[in-house]
Order: sequence, then structure tokens, then C-alpha cells
Amino acid sequence: MSNEKFRYVKLWVTVGIVIVFWTIGAGFYHDSSATSDETYKGLKLFSDVIELIEKNYVEPVETKKLIDDAIQGMVHGLDPHSALLSPEDYKELQMDTQGEFTGIGISITMRNGLITVVSAIEGTPAYKAGVKPGDVIISIGGKSVKDLKEAVSRIRGPKGTKISLTLMREGAAAPLTFDLIRDTIPIESVKAQLLEPGYGYVWITNFRESTTQDLVTALDKLESKTPLKGLVLDLRNNPGGLLNQAIDVCDLFIEKGTILSIKGRYDKNSKVFTAHPNVNKRKYPIVVLINGGSASASEIVAGALQDHKRALIMGTTSFGKGSVQNVEPLRDGYALKLTIARYYTPSGRSIQAKGIEPDIVIKSEPVMPKEKSGTEAVVKMPKEKDLENHLAAEPNKGKKKSKSGSSIQEDIPEALESESINGPLSPDTLQSDNQVKRALETLISYDIFKHLNK
Repeated sequence: MSNEKFRYVKLWVTVGIVIVFWTIGAGFYHDSSATSDETYKGLKLFSDVIELIEKNYVEPVETKKLIDDAIQGMVHGLDPHSALLSPEDYKELQMDTQGEFTGIGISITMRNGLITVVSAIEGTPAYKAGVKPGDVIISIGGKSVKDLKEAVSRIRGPKGTKISLTLMREGAAAPLTFDLIRDTIPIESVKAQLLEPGYGYVWITNFRESTTQDLVTALDKLESKTPLKGLVLDLRNNPGGLLNQAIDVCDLFIEKGTILSIKGRYDKNSKVFTAHPNVNKRKYPIVVLINGGSASASEIVAGALQDHKRALIMGTTSFGKGSVQNVEPLRDGYALKLTIARYYTPSGRSIQAKGIEPDIVIKSEPVMPKEKSGTEAVVKMPKEKDLENHLAAEPNKGKKKSKSGSSIQEDIPEALESESINGPLSPDTLQSDNQVKRALETLISYDIFKHLNK
């Protein structure tokens, strides 16, 4: 081993010893010594493996890549949501939470080993060209692609540049090729409209820096037209996002009490979030729509409104991601996304690997046109409980193994799948959405019943 590598390992060992002693304390010297010895042996083995690979592998390899891959493997072994973020990944995460990117406007996932379109964002180049949910991506720019991360990287690019996608579509006799021009893709996290006089509809697609303010603006606009008798809050296929935005959205509809509690190993990662009285008190009834693509921050909102009896939850059971990740910047532009706590609804429920169960179960009826085969395609996507190394609902209960993996979506920071190939519906298609229609009927019925026998 070179002197440089030996100093590198020695430094790692020294840091490891310092951390162990600082954490455990001198009163446990024997245990600390054993742990330090184990750390040293592990780092020595790690160094030996790198040296053997460098000297004997069939092709030249970069030491930096070996180390990056080793760290990534270590972090991924913890749970599906912890990850080492490369400088490029970290920049994309920051960009995604701020509101726009340049690309063609699709979200993709891995299904049965194939890169599959989950949805095309309304108004984007992909949407206008006719890319549909369920399309399988064969090649990008004339080159085959099998890795999700690579696919996202190749789809994104400078505004105004060209990209071609070759797709396979169920019922099509031959592959379809789309020549698209990349554009700035605004990520609108809130869309709203009146379903009919007095009944509003708000669709939150994800939780970003401006979500709460955008929601307030949307509600003010709806309420200015006519006093609202009820609201449909659509969180279907909402993969989550920023925790503070989920808390603030809940606070718009809850006047007091706990919104959320998070509990980690240490007090610094544990906290209780409470509601505050609102100047504008929105007391109208709410129906929240969820499905298997509703995860993380969207489950926080659904769980809080459900526990406070503030909303009726309708749809199908949510994804079940009940953990909180913190992103810690590292040197050289890297960052570590690490799971630091589980979160609990106001009543103390952990939804980790369980999900939020709706008060009324209403399954979605496909609204996609039938293909030549004459069949409707509905695909069950994995949930949190299906992901490899997912956390148990409570601490000290072990992790569960699964052969399923997670996915990457082009337009959102948290990679989750929806429960069918139908993506979130745009407001223009609400009239054919059976879950929205049922939610509206419920709100109208409630308004009728509360006025009976008066």
C-alpha cells in the first residue's frame, strides 16, 4: 500500500475512534476499543479490495469512482431513501424544489425492467407530441437506454435543443419516434378551479418552496367568486417534497393541536409541529383524494386532516413513506440525503410501510382510450412496503427485504410510482374522473343533509 493510501486509511480510523469516544464516552472504554478495532479492520479490508481492483481488474478503473460506488452502496443499504448525491444530483434536487427545469416534461419509472412513462406534464413538449402513460422508452437520441438515472440525464438538456425518443406502445404495430424540442418546464405545484358554483377543486402535485403561498392564492381566488360550500383537495400521485410546506398547508385548515411529530434517535432530530389560529378561518368541509402514489408530505397532510376530523379521506391506501430525510452538504459539491426520523400523525400513528387508509375506498376507473387490443391497461406499482430495506413502522423491529426497487422521476425530487399508468388528471378531464365526481357528490350531500330538519 502506498504511503498516501496508508495515511488515508489512518485518517479514517482516527476519525472513527474520535466519533466513537465522543458518542459513547469514557465509561465504555472496552466497548469503544472493540468498535474501533472493528472499524480499523473494515477500513483495512476496504483498502485491500481497492488496491486489488486497481492492479488486477480487466479494465482500468478510477479510484474515485470505486470510493463513490462504495459509499453509495453503504448508504443505500440503510433504506431506499438515503443516498449519496453527486454534485449533479444535488443541483437537480435543489432545482426540483425551486420550481422548474429544462427537458420535455415527463415522469418515468422502472416497470418490469423497462423504462416506462408514468405521465406527461400538461402543456409540455412531450404532452403536445402525444407521449402517453404506459409508453416504454426504447432509445433516447438514437441510443438505447436501460438505466433510469441515465435516461433522466439524457432527457434533460438546454432549452431549444432537439431530442428524439423511440417508444413502444401497447397495441402499436411498430415503435413510435418523437422528435421533441426541449423547453423550460415550469413545475406548478397547485392548480385550482370551480367544479360548480360553491365547490372548489385544488390539485397539489408536489410540495415545493412556493406551495403554501400558491395554495393561499388559489383559495383566495376561488373564495372571491362565491362563498365555498366545500373543497376537493387532490393529493393523488403527489410524491411529497418539502416538510415545512406540508406543515404550513395543514396549518391553513387546522386551528390548534398537533399537526405532526417526528422522532429520531436523538432529541435534535425529534420535534412536534403544532397548528396556529388563522385570520382567515376556512371552515368549509373538505374531501381529500389519495391513492398509492400519494407519499411522504402528501400523507402528512392527509393524516393530519383525518385525525383532526377536518376532512374526509377518499380513494385508495397511500404509499406509506413515513420517514424524514435530511440533506447535508458535503465537500466538493456532494451531499448526503439521510433518513433521520420517522413521523407520526396527530393521533400517534406511524404510516411507515402502512400508508393512510381512506375513510371511503373508491378505486379509480381508467379513463384512457382503449388501444387496438380493446383492453384497459392497469398496472400495480410497488409501495413503500415493497421496497428493499424499507424501515419498519416502529424502531427496533428490523427491516424488510424485497426484490422491488425504487424509481426516478424526471420532474420531482422524491422518486415514487403511481398505482396505475394513469397519471394525475388535469382539471380539463375532471368530468370523467369518478373519484372527483364522488367527492363532489359527497360534499353536495353533506350540504343538503346539514340543512334538513332545521
